[in-house]
Parts: sequence; C-alpha cells; structure tokens
Amino acid sequence: IGKEPNNSTEFDRCIDIIDSSIKEMRHVAHSLMPEVLDKFGLDTALKNFCTDINTDSKANIVYQSFGLKEIEIDKKTSLTAYRVIQELITNAIKHADAKNIMVQLTVVDQMLSITVEDDGKGFDPEEMKKKKGIGLINIESRIQFVNGKLDIQSEINNGSSFFAELKLS
Repeated sequence: IGKEPNNSTEFDRCIDIIDSSIKEMRHVAHSLMPEVLDKFGLDTALKNFCTDINTDSKANIVYQSFGLKEIEIDKKTSLTAYRVIQELITNAIKHADAKNIMVQLTVVDQMLSITVEDDGKGFDPEEMKKKKGIGLINIESRIQFVNGKLDIQSEINNGSSFFAELKLS
C-alpha cells in the first residue's frame, strides 16, 4: 500500500486492526492458561488472584493453603482448581454481594480439597439445581472433568459454602 493520502488512512486503520488483534490473542492465551499459574504454580496464582480482587473490589478475601508447597500439582488439576475458585469468587461478589470470602486449599493423601465460603445473600440449592446458571454448570463440569466431587451448602440470607475434592495423580 502506497502512502498517498487515501492509502495512508487505510494503512493506519489496518495497523490499528492488527494491533487490536494481537492484544485480543494475548488476552485469549492468558485466559486459557494464566501465565502466573504456568510459571509459579497454583498456590502463587491464587494468592495473586485473591490479592488483585482485594485491591479491586469491596470484598475481603482470605486465602489459606496447606500442603501445596510440598507437592507438584499437574496442569489440568491446577487449571481446574484455579478456574473453579475464580468462578466461585466472582459469583460471590457479583451475585451474592458477599463482603467476606474465605478460600482454603489443602493437600492430604493425594487429594486437593478446596473450600470457598462467603457471607453473601445465599441461595436455595434446590432452586438453583432447577435453573442452573452458566457459572454453576461450568463449575460442576470442570470438577467432573477431573473426576472430582463437589458439595454445595447454602441458605438464603446465610451465605454459601462450596467444597470440592480433586484427586491428584
């Protein structure tokens, strides 16, 4: 493309589209496997995620982990745990108006236990099963994908508690 007046505008527009496409590709790649998760592992990735949420929202997240430093968790299980916790925290803030969220990961006997509790407005688990939002479907399917178990406890006006167990290979 020559740099004549009309071509110059078109050239600049093409460059902008290419730049935008590159940014979008980076965003998609980061969404598939967050860089911090890939480089530093599940514990550090979740600490960073919770710290970022604490900074950017009105919710207070307490993150605790036990036994994660002593074991290497495979990428599939790490990504599953990360995405499930990410979804649970997002739901607690966005839908339950939670002010306090506790996230706890524990590794015992080749099992990764995940607990996420919030003080939000809660919900009726039976009603939720009937109308299943996309968030809950995503959480359940991710847990099933790694042959894990999920238990949901919630009560209207009394917060929610999610407990998942994932077998480590």
